[in-house]
Amino acid sequence: MNNKIFLTFTLAILALTGMELRAQNQNAVVNNVRAALKAGSSKELVKNFNKTVELNINGDKASYSKTQAEFVLKDFFKKYPPSDFQYIHQGASKQGLTYVIGKYSFDSGSFRVLIYIKKFNEAYLIDLMDFSLE
Repeated sequence: MNNKIFLTFTLAILALTGMELRAQNQNAVVNNVRAALKAGSSKELVKNFNKTVELNINGDKASYSKTQAEFVLKDFFKKYPPSDFQYIHQGASKQGLTYVIGKYSFDSGSFRVLIYIKKFNEAYLIDLMDFSLE
């Protein structure tokens, strides 16, 4: 009887710990992305990308490797140096896709930014980034 109680308790703790680690991993990506966008750092931003990522910058949409995406974003940050970045909304789908919507501000305007984060081999990585001029 005591073994069953111990086993049930242990399994419950492990399940809760797993959910906590998943949330921390997703939150780490979200926090890293915010810091990279605020700093205009393509190098730091791509550390959170999947092997390939879909970028849409004001209607110019393509799939890139991490290396290619770094160069594309470096040009973006050079053209539109950040003055601020803030998250507006964050959520998740029933299938486990995390999404965040933010506002990327630069001197003469702003972009609405949509980011999809998916789980790839136990890691949460960016699958898509969409920048739309407001």
